[in-house]
Amino acid sequence: MAFIFDNYHTEGFFDEMFEVDGKVRPHYEYFKQQIENLPKGELLQRQHAAERTLMQMGITFNVYHNGEGTERIMPFDIVPRMIRADEWARLERGLKQRITALNLFLDDVYNDQKILKDGIVPRELVESCKGYLKPCEGINPPKGVWCHITGTDLIRGDDGTFMVLEDNLRCPSGVSYMLENREISKHSFPEIFERLRVQPVSNYPTQLLQMLQYISNNPSPTVVVLTPGRYNSAYFEHSYLAQQMGVELVENNDLVVHDGYVKMRTTKGFQIVDVIYRRIDDSFLDPNVFNPESLLGIPGIFEVYKKGRVALANAPGTGVADDKVIYAYVPRIIKYYLNEDPIIPNVQTYICGEDNDIQYVLENIDKLVVKEANEAGGYGMLIGPKSTKAQQRLFRMKIKQNPRNYIAQPTISLSRVPSMVENHFEGRHVDLRPYILYGENIEVIPGGLTRVALRKGSLVVNSSQGGGSKDTWVLY
Repeated sequence: MAFIFDNYHTEGFFDEMFEVDGKVRPHYEYFKQQIENLPKGELLQRQHAAERTLMQMGITFNVYHNGEGTERIMPFDIVPRMIRADEWARLERGLKQRITALNLFLDDVYNDQKILKDGIVPRELVESCKGYLKPCEGINPPKGVWCHITGTDLIRGDDGTFMVLEDNLRCPSGVSYMLENREISKHSFPEIFERLRVQPVSNYPTQLLQMLQYISNNPSPTVVVLTPGRYNSAYFEHSYLAQQMGVELVENNDLVVHDGYVKMRTTKGFQIVDVIYRRIDDSFLDPNVFNPESLLGIPGIFEVYKKGRVALANAPGTGVADDKVIYAYVPRIIKYYLNEDPIIPNVQTYICGEDNDIQYVLENIDKLVVKEANEAGGYGMLIGPKSTKAQQRLFRMKIKQNPRNYIAQPTISLSRVPSMVENHFEGRHVDLRPYILYGENIEVIPGGLTRVALRKGSLVVNSSQGGGSKDTWVLY
């Protein structure tokens, strides 16, 4: 038995597999027993086989700001993260509640603005948000849905309570890794997988396509995936999803506004496009309306969208709801629209634009995680306990210059999952990004992408910062 857990310690962190006293959690018992009974070297061979498969399949992502080239293989750890059915049922209810409220919020702030008039969310906060687009005021997207695809980041704290870390309502990435991780995981542990009865995720492309078709008024719509191109960090995912759905992957040069419709250039001439799953940011979507220097968008597409002649997923303007400052108000947004308490709590958040909070943040910056309101991918943040005095001085200066642009949160010790390190297991911190589709109904995909901070002690799980991933098994 090469891989056993005798020398594995939780080190005071909440561990997904082991309790504080080292006793294995009941839903992991069978998995632990089976891998400990594998012949010597077998688990390591399966890990290497999984890595070779990733290489052969070209499951990659691009990294900006580094000198090592643009394309990397997504690291994968073979030990899955497991979630009990009862825990998942609660998360599912909580995510549906959250997305329902955020969709109502988006519809309100771009139309009646009742929540602003009632003072629940400060008007200046919304109108100063980079993601708030004045051209979207008065718009009613098809079927009343703004946030068609959401990736909500969840974490567990010291006591194991799931919390929402942030909402991603623009172009959330990572779902292709969730799907491929599952295929590799099934091949790595076929007998365990079958015995434990894991909820499936493989029908995601079908559900995504059905959702996209639903938001069109055409009963037999033409759907495309719009990508910025192969240099985008998520290009693999764009091409993968288009291929899995059986629709065209297009760039801006493939589309044109002609006779009041968005049309795709084909070998047989122009073809009307009804639905665009766009993977480019709002500001690049239409140079006639947003960023005039955009070389990625389609001139005139926003006017066609306003006339209801093309559906866009997600709807332009959703960025206002995943601004990290607006995030702090989501519990109040849920209460306002649904008259319910949040099922999944937020992480405690200090808003630097508020007098009391900024003073606390400046005095305790060495203990907090500070984030820019509109950054992602692990950029624009300071992890206080891991930072230098010089970095803290820099962030204090930035906060004072533009307090609206910053929030701060306590440093949460994310939960850990055993991960293979050479020939033994060590705990590594994880988060979880479930994917939610909003069409005729709200569907939460059972599982999601578990991201892993591969460096010992690191709390940064983003792939662009050296993180990897695991499969997420939601049990029946």
